[in-house]
Amino acid sequence: MSFTEFPSRLLEEAVNEFASLPGIGRKTAFRLVMNLLRRNPAEVERFGESILRLRSGICYCKVCNNISDTEICNICGDPKRDKSIVCVVENIQDVMAIENTRQYKGLYHVLGGIISPVDGIGPADLKIDSLEEKVKEGGISEIILALSTTMEGDTTNFYLYKRLSKYNTFITTLARGVAIGDELEYTDEITLGRALNNRNPYQQ
Repeated sequence: MSFTEFPSRLLEEAVNEFASLPGIGRKTAFRLVMNLLRRNPAEVERFGESILRLRSGICYCKVCNNISDTEICNICGDPKRDKSIVCVVENIQDVMAIENTRQYKGLYHVLGGIISPVDGIGPADLKIDSLEEKVKEGGISEIILALSTTMEGDTTNFYLYKRLSKYNTFITTLARGVAIGDELEYTDEITLGRALNNRNPYQQ
């Protein structure tokens, strides 16, 4: 089917919106829209309302920057978590990946990305100042740098180490069970769990 002309302007607008999502081509977008049209109106209404609620109601934890339904996420609000250990990750996907290992009982700090000059992302674009404030305040015995083992991840690790090492906090990284160049969120749970448990002191 050619997508140069649509029988309906509403159909075309919906396809364009779905196709604007990452990884969704126009043919896939068309199939998704047609699937919605085959559903009953109540299902489509629930689908639309869930997207609206997501955008208007989502919160970011004021402690760790994780996505949450409340000001303090469930992890930071859990009294059983070890608040003296902070695991630094790139994004929410990495928090979920580490939580799925069930090997980690500390807290997190979500940077919101990694340093990438090619993409125009520098230290000022990340949640680094708030991480330094946490360390400066005291009470943190270990910072785990759990970033992807890519060039950008290693660059960010080095920058964080230079910023945080002056506070005499123990700084560690994941063991290299995570292959060089791997994105953390795509690492299997067993490998990630072992890399977390066998973490090493950071070395420049």
